[in-house]
Amino acid sequence: MNTSKLGLDFGKVVEAKKISGKIAHDVQKFVDCYTTVAVERTLCRLISIDGVDKNDVPLPNVVVDQIHEKGLLREGVLFFIGNAIIETGLTPQQIAEKIADKEINITELNINSTKSIKAAIEPYINSTVERISNNVKTRNNYIKQLGEGAKPYIYVIVATGNIYEDVVQAQAAARQGADIIAVIRTTGQSLLDYVPFGATTEGFGGTYATQENFRIMRAALDEVGQEVGRYIRLCNYCSGLCMPEIAAMGALERLDVMLNDALYGILFRDINPQRTIVDQYFSRIINGFAGVIINTGEDNYLTTADAFEQAHTVLASDLINEQLALLAGMHEEQMGLGHAFEMNPEMKNGFLYELAQAQMTREIFPKAPLKYMPPTKFMTGNIFRGQIQNALFNEISIWTGQGIQLLGMITEAVHTPFMSDRYLAIENAKYIFNNLKDIGDEVEFKENGIIQNRAHKVLNDALSLLHQIEEEGLFDALEKGLFADTKRSKTGGKGLSGVVEKSDNYFNPFVTIMKGGKK
Repeated sequence: MNTSKLGLDFGKVVEAKKISGKIAHDVQKFVDCYTTVAVERTLCRLISIDGVDKNDVPLPNVVVDQIHEKGLLREGVLFFIGNAIIETGLTPQQIAEKIADKEINITELNINSTKSIKAAIEPYINSTVERISNNVKTRNNYIKQLGEGAKPYIYVIVATGNIYEDVVQAQAAARQGADIIAVIRTTGQSLLDYVPFGATTEGFGGTYATQENFRIMRAALDEVGQEVGRYIRLCNYCSGLCMPEIAAMGALERLDVMLNDALYGILFRDINPQRTIVDQYFSRIINGFAGVIINTGEDNYLTTADAFEQAHTVLASDLINEQLALLAGMHEEQMGLGHAFEMNPEMKNGFLYELAQAQMTREIFPKAPLKYMPPTKFMTGNIFRGQIQNALFNEISIWTGQGIQLLGMITEAVHTPFMSDRYLAIENAKYIFNNLKDIGDEVEFKENGIIQNRAHKVLNDALSLLHQIEEEGLFDALEKGLFADTKRSKTGGKGLSGVVEKSDNYFNPFVTIMKGGKK
């Protein structure tokens, strides 16, 4: 973008992206040397290992645990599975079942040449790559055949705990006008170091993310998409301790949008920074290849920190997240970078400040389908006031050309929304999006006025913060609490024991294949 309604200095934007790139590359040097139990379980899933043992432990966990307990995970699960294929003549699934039945220990088999091991595993890799590629083609064909909603995509949530009830609510929302259905994950699932198996009917505050649940909801949205005449996107969550595994499951079942952000897990779930940064890289490679739009979690910073004072931390994080996503082979058009409408409604001119920040984010990331989050922190039981807050939020979205609009619910502070609450939210958004459709092209901002000056300040403050992070490194910056007023230690949090340095034998062909030949 060559011109700016805000009068932004794009020299500073270029500088900010350059510094963010250095920060990301510094992180990547660490990532390239390590794997995790979640990455290795993901590889199991990508070579078609699925199901559970007699104790309901997922077979990917069973396989990886056997290797990890012997202190050999540094060699990589594909090394041992590929070798076991040669030695036993079995498929990866059959090998996993024998491990579960304690009939085989794949770390104790005669070791073959690395070349023959890679050749043995290659057909399973190619089969999965083809399946995911076909899912991308299917999505594109649906969009070509049915069309899709206009941006901002109307994004709503379902969260009953029962996947079959979620289907009823999701199809109703699609008929009401939703473009993206997000199935909220049950409370606490991000801290499980395994992925539950099968369809689930009980959850608290959401529904378990399982591959079968993904399949059920995908089929339901394809059905209602034919009915309403537009493609309905499905969203779930691949943040947490199983980030890459859930990304793989989503790719296999043609999900379209994924919450995917290591910083969110670090700050708000106290997941170990080393663990989740490594997990994030592979998860984003998978999402990139599968044509998935990722949503990042910067909006959450403003639930623990002041939305006016800390807006620059959101921008700085978006800039770093963009560079980390590029390193994973993602396109800018897949980066639903997060920001939010979270200022105190009592603030004088708060709407102008929110407008400035939304326009600034749009100008700095012109290709990204930005995800704009609704007011939550200051929502109350007063549903009439809540409807007005959501209307102002919707107004800024259409004005500044946001990509994905998570609609606010009038009952945000009261209960999980009824279908009628969702209807009112969609009606609100559609009314405003239609009536203000071209306001962004019609209205200019006063030179050196409140809006322009606010955007300049946020950009300047973000640039200063990025300089500080570049000097200290991202891990040290997190330890000092530079994001969300929350301090996280490099060696603290959950999941550190699942981080392993790679050996010289380690290989993961999916990285190169899914990045289009780039390592």
